[in-house]
Amino acid sequence: MAGTGRLFAVDWGDKRIGLAISDELGMLASPVGILTRRAGKRPPLAELMRQAEELGATGYIFGLPLDPAGAETDRTREVREIAAKLAGRQALPIRLVDERFTTSSALRSIREQGGSTRGRKGDVDAMAACVLLESVLRAGAQGVELGELVENVAGDAGDGA
Repeated sequence: MAGTGRLFAVDWGDKRIGLAISDELGMLASPVGILTRRAGKRPPLAELMRQAEELGATGYIFGLPLDPAGAETDRTREVREIAAKLAGRQALPIRLVDERFTTSSALRSIREQGGSTRGRKGDVDAMAACVLLESVLRAGAQGVELGELVENVAGDAGDGA
């Protein structure tokens, strides 16, 4: 997946979804904002797909929220379900990549740049997606593909969301 165009990273959260995009060469990652989730509403898959298309994405990288020991959680299962629904609705490849410590890295990065994180949760979420994407790009530059590919299971066209 690395070196095949622009990758669109997604940091899925309860309230916000952080987003980042790579350059065409797969060398640089940039935060591109957030999507806001509304409690009790369907996941914003259509908006996610619209933004990926608008940015010229050739694949998705979803952060997989494992617990500190690397075990699956309820959030991990939710992200797997969302990625599977997305795979059923469009043709771009989707990879799930361990996102442990991306938020703490994003917070550290913002502070190192002399910024405050107070009142900037959206910036932190977008930066966490950027940190995730940077790790994928670094690994790809060394010939390593991180994570696992989400298979588009025939007959699972999602729930129409």
